[in-house]
Amino acid sequence: MGRPRIGITVGDPAGIGPEISVKAAADPRVLDVCEPVLYGPHDAKALASFTPGQVSAGGGRAAYDAIVTAVEHARDGRIDAIATAPINKEAFAHAGIPFKGHTDLLAMLTQSGPAVMMFHAEQLRVVLATVHVALRDVPSLLTRELADFIIDITARELPRFGYPRPRIAVAGLNPHAGEHGVIGAEDEAVLRPAIEAARARGIEVSGPLPADTVFGRAARGDFDVVIACYHDQGLIPVKLLAFGRAVNVTLGLPIIRTSVDHGTAFDIAGRGVADHSSLVEAIALAARLATARHG
Repeated sequence: MGRPRIGITVGDPAGIGPEISVKAAADPRVLDVCEPVLYGPHDAKALASFTPGQVSAGGGRAAYDAIVTAVEHARDGRIDAIATAPINKEAFAHAGIPFKGHTDLLAMLTQSGPAVMMFHAEQLRVVLATVHVALRDVPSLLTRELADFIIDITARELPRFGYPRPRIAVAGLNPHAGEHGVIGAEDEAVLRPAIEAARARGIEVSGPLPADTVFGRAARGDFDVVIACYHDQGLIPVKLLAFGRAVNVTLGLPIIRTSVDHGTAFDIAGRGVADHSSLVEAIALAARLATARHG
């Protein structure tokens, strides 16, 4: 194939998404590897209906509509992958859209099974077992079934990123990975049995390992990917090491989707100062994955 066509959804039009999308679509680093296609309001006329930095139902609906169209085009082959600028969850709620982020929305639109969020950077790759849920709900959501699924999908998907037999680490939920049940029961009752069963299936997986050291070990090369139990456990180390260079990738979809590692940044929207580096990285990774898929 020639250069892949990468759809760029501009996200919430009141945030920095339209600005970084236009910048990225014109960036030589993007044009060298793909043909960018913008979805959603991104020029002055289209953006006149939205106030920078202001949450609105109209902004949520515009972001949603752009995603729906891009997914349709990815599924029918008009584009080869999607890279998304950030949406605003509150704007989605105001618009009556019952999704807290891209991941679940994309799973519904593609009629696939549960989708999984991974953050990919040169130094560190992290898969999230749970995402946008309250911390108090994580222990009850972290079931054996979920642990089995997350380990399996990580082992299945990582070869696409250059790790044919990925070395997977699972971060413990509790401090010190529970100290063999002394500090919480979840690590021994849920995570360890799932890890042992995965090893029996031939997956190279270790854990549960203390979260305060496992990410550093992975960044030094001991592991190819870490499975984190909850959102901030995984994203704090990724953003500390590679903010602006990390890419959010959705695993388990029939289409390729990547995204930025930041939010809508309403505080600087409309000022022309937003950094589009993370979106460039997301588009470049999407192009690489699309090219590899088509051989």
